[in-house]
Amino acid sequence: MRITVKLYALLSGYLPPNSEGNTANVEVADGKTVMDIIRHLKLPVEHCHLVLVDGIFVPPSERESCVLRQGDALAIWPPVAGG
Repeated sequence: MRITVKLYALLSGYLPPNSEGNTANVEVADGKTVMDIIRHLKLPVEHCHLVLVDGIFVPPSERESCVLRQGDALAIWPPVAGG
């Protein structure tokens, strides 16, 4: 199945070469979870602060069980600091 992955700030460097800007369309097997994709892209888990699937927040406790579906958009932001 195909999903869209959007990575922001320093995480965008982990996108595959075929990505455009901060977005890539990724082919994954059916039944993959948010955490499976984080591992597949080799993202540092401690930098995956804000995770959304189709605009809905996925808390850390649900990332292992949140199964993605065809056409889903997975967006991930690292922690942000500012002043």
